[in-house]
Amino acid sequence: MNTRRQFLSVSATLAAASQLAPHSFAADSDRKLGFALVGLGRLSTNQIAPALQKTKNCKLAGIVTGSPEKAEAWQKQYGISQKSTYNYRNFDQIADNPDIDVVYVVLPNSMHEEFTIRAARAGKHVLCEKPMSVSVAEAKQMTSECEKAKVKLAIGYRCQFEPHHIECMRMAKEKRFGAIRQIDASFGFRFGDYPLGDLRRWRLEMEYAGGGALMDVGIYALQACRYLTGEEPKSVMAREIKTDHEKFAEVDETILWSMDFPSGIVANCSTTYGFSGMNQFTAYADNGKFGMEPAFSYEGNRAFAGNSTIEKPQIDQFAAEMDDFANVIRTDSKSKVSGEEGLRDMIVMDAIYKSVASGKSRKIS
Repeated sequence: MNTRRQFLSVSATLAAASQLAPHSFAADSDRKLGFALVGLGRLSTNQIAPALQKTKNCKLAGIVTGSPEKAEAWQKQYGISQKSTYNYRNFDQIADNPDIDVVYVVLPNSMHEEFTIRAARAGKHVLCEKPMSVSVAEAKQMTSECEKAKVKLAIGYRCQFEPHHIECMRMAKEKRFGAIRQIDASFGFRFGDYPLGDLRRWRLEMEYAGGGALMDVGIYALQACRYLTGEEPKSVMAREIKTDHEKFAEVDETILWSMDFPSGIVANCSTTYGFSGMNQFTAYADNGKFGMEPAFSYEGNRAFAGNSTIEKPQIDQFAAEMDDFANVIRTDSKSKVSGEEGLRDMIVMDAIYKSVASGKSRKIS
């Protein structure tokens, strides 16, 4: 198995330097906030960097990568200067760069905590991809360090900015069809048979991923249930199905779970790396149903209410997410996808895994 040190190609220890104060935007509120992307993999390349070009209040101001070849290519494509290009060893020097306001952590899950904390100690606000971390303890530490450094922390829950999801949240809150009684939610795909050495295989290694389908895509179904109910689940019962024991030797392939909420709502969820076609949620209420299918894609999502289709614009979810975070920073307000939101998901997923291991229902505190 590769080690975390080998994956980064160079070791990186937490900065011991004193914490720096984040930049104040009171005097230059019209300036676009500079984002530095940490990790230039497929998500950064295909989604986040293009999305930054569509934002109103953000700009790509820096990059962090362990690949000199990627650094050179990104410098040419996006006009990134050498002084705003970092590797994992000299990352902490980002503290001295006034052009960078936000660090967007787009690394394997096990590295989220380290680079969130290093960014916070450098006085930079942090947007961290989901899942927030690989454990509840790490998520708590991330939140604590950002609070201590007086920087904002948000988690990359792009769906909360997607118009169809927002409309479904509105219908749930306003009880358009009466009280919700049950929610069914699922998201999954068939994980490819990538050869050894393919970097996408990090998702199959517990050291990097912290879990399998649940941590990667099941979290979307969990999120939907939490923001449709407006409640936190009080208990969960879960089980795992594994058909390819060699491929998924270290991480979960398929998990099914049921959550009970304080109001009496029951949510039945599932996630998988084993097959495609799971990408939906449906809320069943007293007088009808509503939901989305597909629900969690980057584009092309569709929503329904009863027998009617809900027409909403298709947007770049990453652009909306980043513009919202810029506004949170400018107005010194709290993000709706804050670190606390990420921590809640980590607590529930921890309970799901413990239920799988024990075969028993788990209470969620």
